[in-house]
Formats: sequence, C-alpha cells, structure tokens
Amino acid sequence: MIGPDTALARCQDLIQLARKMGADEADAVARASASESVGVRLGALEEVERSESEEIGLRVFVGRRSASISTSDFAPEGLKLLAERAVEMARLAPEDPYGGLAPADALFSGDGVDLDLHDGVDPSPEELREAALAAEDAARGVAGVTNSNGGSASASRSVFALAATNGFARGYSGGSHTFSASVVAGEGADKQTDYAYRTQRHRSDLPDPAGIGQEAGERAVRKVRPVSIPSGKMPVVFDPRVGGGIIGHLLGAMSAPSIARKASFLIGREDEQLFDSAIRIAEDPQRLRGLRSRNYDGEGVASVPRDLVSNGRIFGWLTNVASAAQLDLSLTGHASRGGGGSPGVAAGNISLAAGEASVAELIADIEDGLFVTDLFGQGVNLVTGDYSRGASGLRIRNGELAEPVAEITIAGTLPEMFRALVPASDLELVRGLDVPTFRIDGMFVAGQ
Repeated sequence: MIGPDTALARCQDLIQLARKMGADEADAVARASASESVGVRLGALEEVERSESEEIGLRVFVGRRSASISTSDFAPEGLKLLAERAVEMARLAPEDPYGGLAPADALFSGDGVDLDLHDGVDPSPEELREAALAAEDAARGVAGVTNSNGGSASASRSVFALAATNGFARGYSGGSHTFSASVVAGEGADKQTDYAYRTQRHRSDLPDPAGIGQEAGERAVRKVRPVSIPSGKMPVVFDPRVGGGIIGHLLGAMSAPSIARKASFLIGREDEQLFDSAIRIAEDPQRLRGLRSRNYDGEGVASVPRDLVSNGRIFGWLTNVASAAQLDLSLTGHASRGGGGSPGVAAGNISLAAGEASVAELIADIEDGLFVTDLFGQGVNLVTGDYSRGASGLRIRNGELAEPVAEITIAGTLPEMFRALVPASDLELVRGLDVPTFRIDGMFVAGQ
C-alpha cells in the first residue's frame, strides 16, 4: 500500500496535469487502505481475508464549470488520461455559481495536532485468530447461547492525501483494530441473535476480546421470548448503541447543503431552544486517537473543536465551500470527501455530554416504559422532522428492566424528542458519535 508521501505526490502530479490540460483550478484526493481479518465459527477457523485498495479522484474547474472523476490507476499514463477526460467533461458541464476551492486564508496551516491515529501494530494472523476465538468462546459460554454466527478480529491501515491549486497539500495515515462476536440464543421459533464489537485506533485501547464476547452473549440471551407491548404514550429510554442515531439526525438536519436545498426541519429554528438548557453536544475533531479525528476537512479547511449545541441551541450550519457560498456563510471545516464527486458534509468526534443521574436513577420513576436496544427501518423524515422506527428492547416496569419486547414501533417528532431528552451519566467515548443512555418522555409506542 502506498504511503501518505507517495499519495500526496500523485495528487500534486495530477493537479498539475489538469492545469496543463486547461483547468483553471483543480484538487485531487487519494485514498488507500489495507486490512486483514480473521473469522472463526464454533471454534474453527472460517475465513482469513486480506484486502488492499487505492483510489485517486480529480475535480477540475473550467470557469464556473466543473467535473470530477476517479480511478485506481496511479500510473503516469493513467493519470494523464484522467486529467484529460476531467477537463473535457468540465467544458460540457453546466455552470455552477457556487463551486470552487477554499480561499487560501481559510486553509489549515502549521503543524497541527499529532492525533496519534496509528499505533504501528500489525498483528499476525495467529494473533487475530486467538482474539477472534477468545471473543466467540466467551460469547458461547454465556448460559442460554445456543449457536454462533462467529467471532472476528481485524486490523487495518489507511492513507488520505489532498492537494489543490490553491496551495493546499497534506496527507496522513491512520489505523484501526476491531474485535467482534455475534451469537444466537434460544431454540426454534424463539431464536434471537445479537452482537457486540469495539473498534479503536490503537490495539492497546481495545478491551479484552472475552469481554466483547460476553456482551454479545448477554445481549442475545436477554432478547429470548419477546412479547409485544400495549400501544400508548410512555417514556422511552435509548441504549447508547442506538441513541447515537438520534443525534445523527440532528447533524443531518444541520448540514448546510440540506439547508440550501430547503430539506431540513431546522430551517427557521436557528435561534430556537431545541433542547433543555443543560444539554451540550460537542465536536472534538482533534481528540487523540479518535475514530473521526482530523486536523483539516476534505477541502483543506481547518477543523476545530466547538459546541454544536450549547444552552440547548445549535451553533449554526455545517458548511463546505459550495453550501457556504450559496448561503453566504463562513466555512466551518466540515467538508467530507470520497474518492470522487463533490464534497459532502460530515462532523468530527461528536459527544452528547453526560447527565448527573445513573441509568438506574434515570429509570427509577418509570412505572411503565420501554428501553430500546435495537431500531429498524428508515422512517425518519429530515424535511418534516417526523420520526417512526421499528424497535425492540426491554419493558420497564416500576423502575426496573423487565421482559424483552419486540415487533413494536416508536414514533414522535424530532423537535419534540430533542426538547424532552434527558441524558444519564454513562457516557463512553468509543464510537466517534457517542451518547450516554438517555430518556425521552411522551413518545408514542405502538404494539398489539
């Protein structure tokens, strides 16, 4: 796999070729990755996989017209052909009054923070196999587990490089390690499956694989023989594994491209208190070893820590160059890039601040409610804010977690849900978008 220096050199070569072909401006982004994983099932080796990929994308501007194209061919002739085609495509494209590169004064400069995204550890297939076996063995050892979908362990490395004719030229590498397990509990029609996993930049930050396996087993067992639930309004408590999706919907609605398309329920609510005044949602793209850490975004603009929600109010919209130009806003460092196409928008490491109550205290006064551990379906409308998802989890009775429930639907509107959100104290920074357990009163639950 190519390193960041080589990837950056290819990007710089490509934008110079684009200039020679007639482009007024251009940027190029290169990505490369390599991963190795080992999977086991029922104590036996099931698969060993290794994969590598390399891709470079070019975006060119001819006047106000632009085009983008990508390839996995890094050879000089391949890059020359890519540049030629991109410029030809741009000349035929419609004019875009908002497209362009970031201004030089908005670009990331200096050394930035050493984010410590790669530990240099390259575990052998034998080490990966041992971790996968340990995870699966622990999961199968939980009483009530009857079968296994397998355990796995993996390690990966990645490279990202970006160069543009506005003078930006940077690249970096990262890595990650993952343990996971998935098992089945129950028999016959009562079978239930669940999983657990953990990913970290450094292998030393991962918990013991046996702990991952035990969590998977316990999650599967507690789902056996679910019942439905009477329909009505009640408190709904979200497990952190699914609760992050609620905050993800907020981020999607804060996306400036969505605002520009008039496709967000937050339009007109910029100054409204959406959450309780105690709620704080922070972004920290410079968190050491963070899964979404970066010093700069996909257009070279500096990424900085900030509160996305403070005193219950949002800070504004998440912009890239095009949406900032269209809405006459400043750049916020949230552009995201794939191998090809125009930049999108994505946030860095996000966390909903923990509350003061423990999970037990959070649910102690709930006489009848729902603890959601799984969500299904796509019933979220970010234009209107309507929310409706299939769900399963545990009944809450008299302040205690009780029997498993399934085949139910929870519904509400995102603005109402945000206003009612109360977090517990169990926040862990492990996913890149992290939330504690939280409670939302007054949601509609549809069962039998």
